[in-house]
Amino acid sequence: MRGLIDDGRVHVFDGAMGTELYGRGVFVNVCYDQVNLDQPDLVRRIHKEYVDAGAEVIETNTFGANPVKLSSYGLEGRTEEINAVAARLARAAAGRRARVAGAIGPLGVRLDPLGATARHEAVDFFRKQVTGLLEGGVDGFVFETFSDVAEVACAYEAVRAESDLPVVAQMTVGEDRRTAYGTDAAQLARALAELGVDVIGVNCSVGPAVMLDVLEDMADATDRPLSAQPNAGLPRTIRDRQIYLASPDYMAEYARRMVDVGVRFVGGCCGTTPAHVRRIRQVVDAAKSASVAARVPSERPSTAAAAVEPTPLSERSRFGAKLGSGQPTVSVEILPPHGWNPAEVVGPARALQDAGVDAVSLIDSWRSRSRMGALAAATVIERETGLETIVHYTCRGREMFGMISDLLGAAAVGLRNVLIASGYPPGTGPYPDATTALDIDSIGLTSVVQGLNRGVDPGGNPLRDPTRFVQGVQLDQSAPELPEERDRFARKLQAGADFAVTRPVFEVRALDPFLELAAEAEVPVIAGLWLFPSLRSAEFLANEVPGVSVPEGLVERMRDAEERGPEAALAEGVAIALEIVEATRDKVSGFHLSAPRSNVEVAVRVVREAGLGSNVRAASTPAPGSA
Repeated sequence: MRGLIDDGRVHVFDGAMGTELYGRGVFVNVCYDQVNLDQPDLVRRIHKEYVDAGAEVIETNTFGANPVKLSSYGLEGRTEEINAVAARLARAAAGRRARVAGAIGPLGVRLDPLGATARHEAVDFFRKQVTGLLEGGVDGFVFETFSDVAEVACAYEAVRAESDLPVVAQMTVGEDRRTAYGTDAAQLARALAELGVDVIGVNCSVGPAVMLDVLEDMADATDRPLSAQPNAGLPRTIRDRQIYLASPDYMAEYARRMVDVGVRFVGGCCGTTPAHVRRIRQVVDAAKSASVAARVPSERPSTAAAAVEPTPLSERSRFGAKLGSGQPTVSVEILPPHGWNPAEVVGPARALQDAGVDAVSLIDSWRSRSRMGALAAATVIERETGLETIVHYTCRGREMFGMISDLLGAAAVGLRNVLIASGYPPGTGPYPDATTALDIDSIGLTSVVQGLNRGVDPGGNPLRDPTRFVQGVQLDQSAPELPEERDRFARKLQAGADFAVTRPVFEVRALDPFLELAAEAEVPVIAGLWLFPSLRSAEFLANEVPGVSVPEGLVERMRDAEERGPEAALAEGVAIALEIVEATRDKVSGFHLSAPRSNVEVAVRVVREAGLGSNVRAASTPAPGSA
């Protein structure tokens, strides 16, 4: 492949493998990479048809042959074998007429910090695939259908750890000419050139018309050789089948136009066949000159954003100002109501405001029941009372850019404080087995919000105005797997958390390891406090709320008090809360009270008796300079 890159001429890639396998009876529920093992003659025959059609570079049938995707079929242990066999099949079909490129696709998971897969883990996954492809005898590598440049960097590192063979890196874009992360063509070209890949290109997702626009932008941004493998147009559903309608003649005409803008390698992706490649070959052969003049990138300024320093914490919100100055905070968590009546959130908020709390926190879709949305409830409260809110925002069931839209909307209406959580799977309602997707978790969203506060989105695109969120994260000091929880908490701090809220505190010593991590990162920790107005409340928390550990001794205290009547039980619950406040007051930066069933009267009583509210403190502490 190196000779094809260096000779300055136009060369032809092959077309789709999956389309051909499907058209020859391999159903979509089959692992197409395993077909290399189960039906090697079929794969070899398709490769040969592309070579016969004029392809000078054929790609191995290994787009999904990495350990992550193969694990869906229980084949991760055969990663090297599948890739080596695939490379040998392509090698046998190519003979001396074509080069063989090892096809590598994305892992199908998001990388840290947007996902749970660390960069070094991604490199290791790709490296297994690279090892197999090299064993099978490839001449180079093609990265296909990537959206994230960071993931391309992991794949490139894996290749360079094992080989100096050339690398073609092809990204995929949508109809808006941007990746799924919002990165435009010029940014992609510059980033890939800086990475050091040999050929830069685009494949899949769109037809040749949109791809031509993308390639023109890339040609203006880099002098690296370009490649293009468009789909045969966009698919149309006909009798439950996805049919690609772009003809070989149409694809060939656009191949000619791509060559005119400087593309050096042309072929096809989904929906293309040997017939398409044959016509592309004819167009390339008929060109007046099959060489491409050297291009000079334009001087157009990059659209990549330079991140700015976030607005100081003290200027983002009143709650943030107290956190930044080291003053203790108090917030109370309530449930948005069933229904839309604003009085049902404004009334409790006013009572808490009168008690001197700094913010009221709105729970997001608690226990999967239908309630007023937390963002809407927070907007109503701030508009009607002026009291600041903390929006408890969960990731589950939302995709990343939908979350970004929500948060930009929240910023537009003046909401500033958010508490980010991954969220539990739904477990109630008529469909108890239902699950919801988790596109990115709380660590990923914390990183995204940190980017928004610095004026950039996940694709590196600038915002006109950086957001000013004060973002909190949760920590579970009673998690059954404490080393894993400490690691997650450390990653949340690194991702950009401004404060942390604990799970309900009952064992004060359990906080110490997390307080040490937070102190190193200079992030304040707020103690979660669950209030027991009754024995039922204590029993519920002890037995039915995931991730909460209530000492049996506290439940026994509530049981003994309940025998003396409801008022005694309430008094005992308040006493327990006051004991926890006193035991933790010097360790934490404030308290976050959960009001059971939005029973704000209990929360108000604890706030006042513990001296937590700002009104109480204002009455007992002279104002600065008044002494």
